[in-house]
Amino acid sequence: MNSPYRKIMVTGAGAVLGTAIRAESRNYPDRQFVFLSSRDCDLTDTVAVEHLFGHQRPDAVIHLAAVSGGIGLSMKYPATLLRDNVLMTFNVLEAARKFKVAKTIMTLTTGMYPPTAPLPLKEDNIHDGYPHPTNYGSSFAKRLVDPAIRAYREQYGINVIGLIPSGIFGENDNFNYDDAPMLPALIRRMYEARNGNDPIVIWGDGSPLREYTYSRDLARIYFWALDNYDEAQVLNIGTTEENSVRRIAFMIADKLGIDRQRIRFDPSKPNGVLRKSTDNSRFISLSGFSYTPFKVGLAKTIDWFVENYERNPGRIRMYSKSRVKPAARQAA
Repeated sequence: MNSPYRKIMVTGAGAVLGTAIRAESRNYPDRQFVFLSSRDCDLTDTVAVEHLFGHQRPDAVIHLAAVSGGIGLSMKYPATLLRDNVLMTFNVLEAARKFKVAKTIMTLTTGMYPPTAPLPLKEDNIHDGYPHPTNYGSSFAKRLVDPAIRAYREQYGINVIGLIPSGIFGENDNFNYDDAPMLPALIRRMYEARNGNDPIVIWGDGSPLREYTYSRDLARIYFWALDNYDEAQVLNIGTTEENSVRRIAFMIADKLGIDRQRIRFDPSKPNGVLRKSTDNSRFISLSGFSYTPFKVGLAKTIDWFVENYERNPGRIRMYSKSRVKPAARQAA
């Protein structure tokens, strides 16, 4: 396909989805890519973002950057997650408008849906209730992307769209204990405890169901959307395959040769949302996309982690992904 988007700038390129998009970009040798991490630009800084766009002059932007993490981080820093994600959203949109970027892709999250919304979650339900109390700061920030897309399209006529992944996992995930999501944190904990006998304790009772989408699948979906989707309607793009936290933990244990009897669930800790299955029928009807089975993607992720942990640990992201500063953590 002859795409008008020759120079593509990707924010959040150091995280799991960004690195998957970098890997997938090798299939597009006729395009130029600019991959940015938080070290390259503070996207909460309006002046810095305008300078970045003015210097790079991209034809398209894939905005992945976000302040995010597991339940612990979301509960401790709701104001930071709300503020910084909203600042990034509007700084990127304003720069895209001012520098006439031909297309911008914004990223939302299924975590923003209200827990009282009917299942499976449809794009029309985003604003139908208060978000879950464990992640309301980041949820409201991501919900705001939806009206921001519509407003900027209507007032300025720019081509901006929104994609809603479900839980993302894969190679190059964030395995840092401080703010990693459940899945990569569990892979690391189990691997490091594999030769012991102590119980491996997991928050909650193990019953919540989760949809996890393999990062390379999502990377292919973003490229599909770049060339094929131009509507204001945001799209659920994650898999609809569900697995319980208990089943996921057992899959990881089995892959690492850990006795399932060592896994203990702590119901005194929060479960989070019990279920948030999504309806991706709008996206599937347009794309006909087929997903990698969760068990297959999980095996690839664990193999990548184990190989690098043993041979090249510097490749694994063991540092904090969050923009929350250590001093802020100590003061909170």
